[in-house]
Amino acid sequence: MTTVDLTTTDLQAFTEDWLEWYRGQEERLAAPHGFLAITGLHWLDERPQRFPDAPGAWWTDDAGVAVALDDGEELVVDGTPVRGEHRFGVLPERGGVDAGWGDAVIEVARRGGNDIVRPRHPDAPLRTDFAGTPAYAPDPRWVVRGRYTAFDTPRPTTVGAAVEGLEHVYDAPGRVEFELDGQPLALTAFPGRAPGALLLLFTDATSGVTTYAANRALALAPPAADGTVVLDFNRATNLPCAYTDLATCPLPPAENRLPVSVEAGQKTPRERGGAV
Repeated sequence: MTTVDLTTTDLQAFTEDWLEWYRGQEERLAAPHGFLAITGLHWLDERPQRFPDAPGAWWTDDAGVAVALDDGEELVVDGTPVRGEHRFGVLPERGGVDAGWGDAVIEVARRGGNDIVRPRHPDAPLRTDFAGTPAYAPDPRWVVRGRYTAFDTPRPTTVGAAVEGLEHVYDAPGRVEFELDGQPLALTAFPGRAPGALLLLFTDATSGVTTYAANRALALAPPAADGTVVLDFNRATNLPCAYTDLATCPLPPAENRLPVSVEAGQKTPRERGGAV
């Protein structure tokens, strides 16, 4: 569990790789229908509701999410135009469907056991005014080797959310142990996006000072056969809730609050009062 040493040549490549990663993060965030384009977070129930940033009247019941579109209104779902009443069906937790509406996308999703509608408009001020995310300069000292230990069986882990009263449940497959400045530390890991990949949600002593108070995330590649993992805290990212109140991001479990300062990765966004 040691810091990864780099030669001068490797350091230049390391910095260039980080810059490419950083630009990719910014591009995805500020994409025409990315999280900065969200204009509303609408919670559905059995009462049909209309919203100013989406067509039709929306509701959910035992058969799942549905919308009743007015004459002249149209959504495009999976490439097919739909009119009148349309049912999206029962959505899986953390699943969703994107429906096209002109140059906007109407996200229909399920979060924390609730069905939501979350329109995304390219001309949203948060997106059009976006000037980039402040970040620490990349530094190899924040790249450390650790070891992943799988639990005997995945542990259902309930965490809070950026939205008050909402909870998320993840099956944590194991934990990652590592050292920073000689201090042994550990983080509970959640499943990542790719098979075998891991996601670490954490806070540290910079949270609420130079980095976003609620959470940051670090994606890890699948562990090696012996459990070795590489934690590059230079790639610690903000979740969408760092930029907008219209996100339902999970909070780290209590054991993932690091007592050290991780002065690496993305800082508090300007949208939340952060500075370069």
